[in-house]
Amino acid sequence: MTLFYDARGNIYGVVTPAFLRGQGIEVPHGAAQAAATREVWTASAISSECAWGSTPRPVDGKAHRCDGLLVGPFQAEPPFDLLIVNTDGSLAERSGNGLTIFAQALTDQGLMAGACELRVHHDKPGAVSPMATRIEPAIHEHISGFWLALGMPGFGPSAVGAQGVEPVSLDGIELSHVKALAAINPQWGHSQFVRVGNPHCVTLVEQVAALPDTLQMQQPALFEPLQAIAFAPPAGRGEPCPTGVNLQWVARQSRNRVVARVFERGEGPTASSGTSASAVACAAWRAGWVEGDDIAVVMPGGTAPVRLHTQADTLLGVSLFGTARPQAWGLLNG
Repeated sequence: MTLFYDARGNIYGVVTPAFLRGQGIEVPHGAAQAAATREVWTASAISSECAWGSTPRPVDGKAHRCDGLLVGPFQAEPPFDLLIVNTDGSLAERSGNGLTIFAQALTDQGLMAGACELRVHHDKPGAVSPMATRIEPAIHEHISGFWLALGMPGFGPSAVGAQGVEPVSLDGIELSHVKALAAINPQWGHSQFVRVGNPHCVTLVEQVAALPDTLQMQQPALFEPLQAIAFAPPAGRGEPCPTGVNLQWVARQSRNRVVARVFERGEGPTASSGTSASAVACAAWRAGWVEGDDIAVVMPGGTAPVRLHTQADTLLGVSLFGTARPQAWGLLNG
């Protein structure tokens, strides 16, 4: 069966390849082959496991009852391979909340007793596959969860393969101007591209009021132009990033505390995203908005603790703390 978990409002289903094969869905036995042939089976998996069925659809009108599927593990002991399947059938290179959920599911099944490596397989050209992340059980501020070591972020258009963007300065910091974003809202003219395993475009705004509203992002008037930017063809235009890009917006709240909104490629507006929170913290640090050490990234689904490992003026790496809890079938998105 598919198990559902909630991580700060991000809900994923966790399902084994064997279970999907039992449903008549032809998932290969190896993770690499499963990623290479995802066009054959992922749409069926999403339709089978993510459709609302008899479960009442909530007022937000989301097309699926979860934000995607975590397919794995493909073996009985670590390191564990998995695929992160977006609801449009595409694959993600990494998901902070998704990996947190997968680690919790492995723990609940007695497969993960300590720190281990999770390896995400995907089919994105120009990106490392599998993408490995070290997961360590921990307690942070009296809460049990996991620290995810996300490694060294990359910055700038070249880090995410962005094309046709112009340089722009904000308080002496070189950023990027994405014309399509600025055309939607003139206050969205300063963006920082960040790669934290997968590509992100973080737009820095001066006021919290300039952040997009999550419910508004679900309406066609805003969803469709954002989809054109974030999604790869054929669902979007793949501009400025041909393989798509996750969109975030960030505003300062107080010292080492920022507020963010997220629009994910392959999904759309989400209550929270772990890698997005990490990218937001990195972009805020690069802009001089926050210092090193622990950053709180506030999203509609909850606050994500992000730890920036710095030395002098150098960012050495980023880690994300996450927690997840089982989500009952009838309470999805409730």
